[in-house]
Amino acid sequence: MKNLSRLFFVLLLALSFNANAQDENNPWKISIGVNAVDLYPVGEDAPRGEFLDEFFNLNDHWNVVPSLSTVSVSRYLDAGFILSATGSFNEIEKFGDSEVDDLSYYALDGTVSYSFMNLLKSKSIDPFLGVGGGYTWVDEIGAGTLNGALGINFWFSENIGFTAQTTYKTAFEDYLEDHFQHSVGLSIKFGGKDTDGDGVYDKNDACPDVPGLEAFNGCPDSDNDGIEDAKDECPNEAGTSEFNGCPDSDGDGVVDKNDDCPTVAGLAALNGCPDADGDGVADNADDCPNEAGPEANKGCPWPDSDGDGVLDKDDKCPNEAGTVANNGCPEVLPTAEVMEELNSYARTILFNTGKASIKDETAPVLEAMVAIFKEYPRANFSIEGHTDSVGAKTSNQILSERRANSVRDYLIANGINADRLSAVGYGEEYPIDTNKTRAGRKNNRRVEVKLKK
Repeated sequence: MKNLSRLFFVLLLALSFNANAQDENNPWKISIGVNAVDLYPVGEDAPRGEFLDEFFNLNDHWNVVPSLSTVSVSRYLDAGFILSATGSFNEIEKFGDSEVDDLSYYALDGTVSYSFMNLLKSKSIDPFLGVGGGYTWVDEIGAGTLNGALGINFWFSENIGFTAQTTYKTAFEDYLEDHFQHSVGLSIKFGGKDTDGDGVYDKNDACPDVPGLEAFNGCPDSDNDGIEDAKDECPNEAGTSEFNGCPDSDGDGVVDKNDDCPTVAGLAALNGCPDADGDGVADNADDCPNEAGPEANKGCPWPDSDGDGVLDKDDKCPNEAGTVANNGCPEVLPTAEVMEELNSYARTILFNTGKASIKDETAPVLEAMVAIFKEYPRANFSIEGHTDSVGAKTSNQILSERRANSVRDYLIANGINADRLSAVGYGEEYPIDTNKTRAGRKNNRRVEVKLKK
């Protein structure tokens, strides 16, 4: 077939371009514009020239009709392939370097092109490459052609662009000359894919895989309450916009899904349940719904068996009247003499240097202190740690806290209730002697016990 090798050359030349135009979201494209026919650079004898010679010599070789002269309709197939059908007409006045009488030119062509736009990752530059065939008439002569096409779209927006295309046509019959046909025009993409069949194209469908309503950009409203499912907190139960699509059957302002008593009006603070006695405990959880009481006692009032003003729940001596200050127990506190004895022991507690660990020889002292604490089971004490001023103030503070806690831990481990004991460290803050002498510093390194009022 004549000049077939030249067609392959054009196709190879076109392979140097990347492109992509339409896709499943805009499968249709219509292009209208003008075309030019050039019979010169086809590699034939004069009055024509070498292949691609003077390819852009518009004035001498191109035949152009000054009106809209080409229409193309394209359909996206899949994976970047596009099928196009094009109709065009022209008038031939230039045959290579020679002039001829006006010859009519008509062509119908079909092309399968491949778009590389995705490879370019561009949203505006869209070159393409195609191959196909058609039928061309020049005056009374017509013949089939094998076509190779190279073109590019420049998209100004998602749907509107400018298209330029060059097609090389080689005829199946000798009486029709090989030639180039160029075209430029305005292109419009439209149409779209509708995966869920709801009438909203996927490109505009916020829920492309689920049938929905156009009013909600393709998203569904399963319960038909006028609120799309994505914004509906109760998508399968009709509700109101006030409650984000959820119902409130008893009208208490608490939606049913959060209402522990959905058929009886109640309080929002009690998850929609009523509180007849106003004690803050919902009736359905109140053992005394008509008598106010705390939640901790299931809505019933606390008893005070000994009548000392301290409720049984807080009274450490519920059957023996006492004082509020002593947690409902009678005041039984150690005397000043006892406290002095405790502190005489405490000041002799020995620690390993720079540490909170207690030396073994201090065990008898601590045992004596435990015995005194056990004699006053209703008294509470504070264990206080002190240091001298040697070293950093921050380090001394930490050391004093650790030593106080070390003593407290020993007392607890030996039977003293932890609730009765607290520990605090004062570092070098409260010396009882001078820190300028060794003896003074020794006195300042001490533990003291205070009675908590």
